[in-house]
Amino acid sequence: MARRAWDDAWRSFAAADAAAPLDVEDLDQWVWSAGLTGRDDDFISIQERIYQARLDAGETRRAARAAFWLGLRLFSLGETGRATGWLSRSDHLIAGKDCAERGYLLLPAIYRDIAAGDFDGACNAAIQAAGIGKRFDEPDLAAFAGCLHGRALLRSGQPAAGLALLDEVMLAVTGGGVSPLISGLIYCSVIASCQEVFALDRCREWTSALAAWCDEQPQMVTFTGACLVHRAEVMQLNGAWTDAISEARQATRRFAVATDPEAVAGAFYQQAEIHRLRGEYGEAEDAYRRSSAAGGDIQPGYSLLRLAQGRGDAAASGIRRAVGAATSQARRMRLLPACIEIMLATGAVDEADAASREIAGIASTCDMDIVSAMADHARGAVLLARGDPQAALAPLRDAFVAWHHFGAPYLAARLRVLLGTACLALGDDDGASLEFDAARSVFGELGAAPDLARVAAVAKPSALARPDGLTPREVEVLRLVATGKTNKAIASELALSERTVDRHLSNIFTKIDVSSRAAATAYAFQHKLV
Repeated sequence: MARRAWDDAWRSFAAADAAAPLDVEDLDQWVWSAGLTGRDDDFISIQERIYQARLDAGETRRAARAAFWLGLRLFSLGETGRATGWLSRSDHLIAGKDCAERGYLLLPAIYRDIAAGDFDGACNAAIQAAGIGKRFDEPDLAAFAGCLHGRALLRSGQPAAGLALLDEVMLAVTGGGVSPLISGLIYCSVIASCQEVFALDRCREWTSALAAWCDEQPQMVTFTGACLVHRAEVMQLNGAWTDAISEARQATRRFAVATDPEAVAGAFYQQAEIHRLRGEYGEAEDAYRRSSAAGGDIQPGYSLLRLAQGRGDAAASGIRRAVGAATSQARRMRLLPACIEIMLATGAVDEADAASREIAGIASTCDMDIVSAMADHARGAVLLARGDPQAALAPLRDAFVAWHHFGAPYLAARLRVLLGTACLALGDDDGASLEFDAARSVFGELGAAPDLARVAAVAKPSALARPDGLTPREVEVLRLVATGKTNKAIASELALSERTVDRHLSNIFTKIDVSSRAAATAYAFQHKLV
């Protein structure tokens, strides 16, 4: 235990217990070695023995603490009935007592308040729990309550205050003043909270700290899978795709030892994302399905896969369903950029515009540079699709600078493609060439084959150097109209639905100011599109 060799400790305690039942003080150590090695059944059975031993000795307060841990762990395993029973038992044991256990019992209520959107209630309870922790010299309680308080502040739209509080909590954790199990819970909670508000600099920092903490305890199983998933996410953003997929695969191997459905789903989702970006669509499909089978939410990646496969209607339907079902701001922010990409690709510019405006509204209420960059990216893409490349340049440039400064090469390169497209439409061939060349270099290093193909397509002056603002897909549709093909035939050739072709045609008529197929055909011949 002193060396934090958790598996060795568990096996030694188990052997000793087999020879002669351990006393309660040894059980108190054995149970944590079980918890940190992912042995949930053992954790629960040993904790039950601790509870009974404390109760038999008349130590009701310590029995209540054992009952609390049973309830908390059972809740995380989805056994709500048993969990509620143990928490109620803990509450009855300390009825009328002023003790640290009273603060611990506030923690599940804080979770429930956050889930229900009662952020004021969650903050008040967290402040009370943290106060109890400080008064009774319980650093675990104070840190855990502070972590939940920070999460509630973030969810309530107070990112500066929430992040400041989480930073303070993490100082206690990284300083070694918090027990291993609580430290792991806080690491995962803080990183997830930072991801929700796109505090990506802190995600990097705390993920690095979590990785170092896990590496110091090679026998620990609990938290290491989540750590690998977080590391894979950060590596993907940093452009280290090969390392990212390796970490995600290692996470799935780790889960063969300790099952954590949420982390399993996350690990497969990260693998799927890298495969999709590389153009390995079969592998991506399989990994998304494995993530879904583990209970994961595979949007927006799965809809983006459908778009990449040329199944625009399926992509649009999937992302519309996901956005329509998303109620939290954090979830919508994860979906909206993909929604804009898909809607622009399928000709639903008005829907893309609405999603762009929603991101802008969120950015205006939170002081987060990355969210502002997302809003600029969305606005620039929509302006470009509407045929206003001049207006698109400024927001696209601002978004590029933000992602480039942050060190996210793939996202920065995608913005370079949009900037190159705008330059091309404005007749600045030299500027377009610089942007496209820089993007090609990044995509080549990353192995982003679909993006390399996309650059090759949009860099053709015949497709995009147009003052009318027609997108590459709209040019394709117009060319086919000019050859006399029906909407049904066009849909079949381009792997689209007739409804999507109708929408493209409506956009084309608006952009080139015509009202009939005959006039559109004449336009195509006049402008040498056929």
